[in-house]
Amino acid sequence: MTPAPSARTTRLRAILCVTGSAGFFALAAAAVKALQGAVPLAETVFFRNALTLPVLLLLAHLTAPGGLRRALRTRHPRRHLERLVGGLVGMFGSFYGYVHLPLATVTALNFTMPLFLVLLSVLLLRERVGMGRVAVILAGFLGVLLMVQPGGGGGLHPGAVAGVLAAALGWAYAMVSIRQMGEAGEPGITIVLWFAIGAALVSGIMAVPGWVTPTPWQWGMLLVVGLVSVVAQLLMTAAYRAAETTLLAPFEYSAILWTTALGVLFWSEVPDGWDLAGFVLLVGAGLAIWRMELSEKG
Repeated sequence: MTPAPSARTTRLRAILCVTGSAGFFALAAAAVKALQGAVPLAETVFFRNALTLPVLLLLAHLTAPGGLRRALRTRHPRRHLERLVGGLVGMFGSFYGYVHLPLATVTALNFTMPLFLVLLSVLLLRERVGMGRVAVILAGFLGVLLMVQPGGGGGLHPGAVAGVLAAALGWAYAMVSIRQMGEAGEPGITIVLWFAIGAALVSGIMAVPGWVTPTPWQWGMLLVVGLVSVVAQLLMTAAYRAAETTLLAPFEYSAILWTTALGVLFWSEVPDGWDLAGFVLLVGAGLAIWRMELSEKG
């Protein structure tokens, strides 16, 4: 009989899973960027979600208590709709950013999500925020200003920057909905499934008017976006099922390393000093919020 892995081994595997997940999400982002907008945005989002559905449906059928029918049962349709709206804003904004901005810049700007999450928690969940968190939020947005350099020499696509920041706000809104559903006892597989179904349906309808038949190479990139994202989601799920959030959350920031490496390798996107300073402030702000939450919980 094979002995059970030690707690240290389990945690190490979880860290490797979350780091690998960040790497696979970076590959999906690189595939979106490689399309360079040749496939319309709504169509790209559609394939991203439609290609994940068969895998998710099969997993729900095989692993969810009560099977697929039970996994699709929900008493929170409004929360799922809110999560769908936030997630679609996040996906559209991020994908638009990948086409027009350096990969690492989009990843870093997406890490404003914890800052927006704090703000939305105050507005929607009536949570209290001390001066320490206010200072951290201001430091994080200072990092954004250092990268964007409004009115200066940043040279970044302003619409794409706005789109990615809107995406981060959308992800934060989705996270609030997910948190509320989790507190109400909604299973994780149900939340994931209904988002994939809703996102595929909405983006598919949006894609019809401007539909472009992909070339073989574009089909390949779309397959990478969809299938690699599934692998990333499975690794992330495995990680958070094996170890606590407080251990794994900092390792999600390895995504900046992955996207920086891919950007340098394929598009010669070398971050300058302002970019690096902004990265440091944003990552530092995210980690500071994580540490504050950890202290409050224990």
